[in-house]
Amino acid sequence: MSTTMIAGQEIEVNEDGFMLNPDQWSPEIAVELARESGIDPLTDKHWQVIDFCRRDAAEKGEAPGVRRITKNADVSMKEMYQLFPKGPGILAAKISGLNKPKGCI
Repeated sequence: MSTTMIAGQEIEVNEDGFMLNPDQWSPEIAVELARESGIDPLTDKHWQVIDFCRRDAAEKGEAPGVRRITKNADVSMKEMYQLFPKGPGILAAKISGLNKPKGCI
């Protein structure tokens, strides 16, 4: 575990850069994490996915995988790859302030 500055806040992250405490997340942090991942700007569709990921994780206790996102967030698999081209499940979770979903490498 280490800390890093994101959007002017000191954030606890794991060795892969995922936030350890989802309560530290804010929309400003999401924008910065997206920018660092090559996604700028975040569109309404991005926010739709991010909002679903955060709600689902709060209910289920873990970040949703891509299949759960596509089944429940009104976004296709093709759109997920367009929105988060360097790994839709991993990037959606990271930008949402969640840990890496199970099943993502």
